[in-house]
Amino acid sequence: MTDPMTDVDGSSGSSGSARRIRVLIADDQEMVRTGFRLILHTQPDIEVVGEAADGAECVELARKLRPDVCLVDIRMPKLDGLEVTRLLAGPKAVDPLRVVVVTTFDQDDYVYGALHGGACGFLLKDAGPGLLVEAVRAASRGDALVSPAVTVRLLERIGEQRPTVRAEMSSSPLTGRELDVVRLVADGRTNQEICAELFVSLSTVKSHMASIQAKLKLRNRVEIAAWAWRCGVVGDR
Repeated sequence: MTDPMTDVDGSSGSSGSARRIRVLIADDQEMVRTGFRLILHTQPDIEVVGEAADGAECVELARKLRPDVCLVDIRMPKLDGLEVTRLLAGPKAVDPLRVVVVTTFDQDDYVYGALHGGACGFLLKDAGPGLLVEAVRAASRGDALVSPAVTVRLLERIGEQRPTVRAEMSSSPLTGRELDVVRLVADGRTNQEICAELFVSLSTVKSHMASIQAKLKLRNRVEIAAWAWRCGVVGDR
């Protein structure tokens, strides 16, 4: 949180010689597991090493297989996704694993529960195949990715609750172009979308992101977005 930036550029994120990312899928619906498996199997740098139909089986398989990333549904029999997350990735977990919670339920208590429980990602099932793949790659690097719609809503609340912090904004070391990138990140844009909006190359966007993180001492794009909302940068065009 390599560069801790969430890579949302659509690239494979790995060369052919690199070790593949090992993924465990846990969902009580077989069709969902099949769909996720088919999406991930199209990626040369990702392999599905196991599937679980309930939370207890997920915990057992995860501890046995030690996957790089666990994709976990919120509502499952025996143990729900939040409890699975706490057991596998929480502060009391021994040798914790990386968990991405994937759900159809866009509820704030689920989001907070998952992230506070140790999850390094929270996705809605309708987020699309691209974001699912991106979340797996981000989690494998120790980064965090949250569905843009969820991120923006939560960050708006940060903005509503923020104190007067214009001084922090006025003393910001960021350039004008870096602030443009920050605003777009806070709007939930991917790197490719930022390229299109600013008419710059992907490498330029990545360079700006790395510079922003270094200057502000932030670890990933979620923290960049939180800084933007806290400082009132969003909408300040």
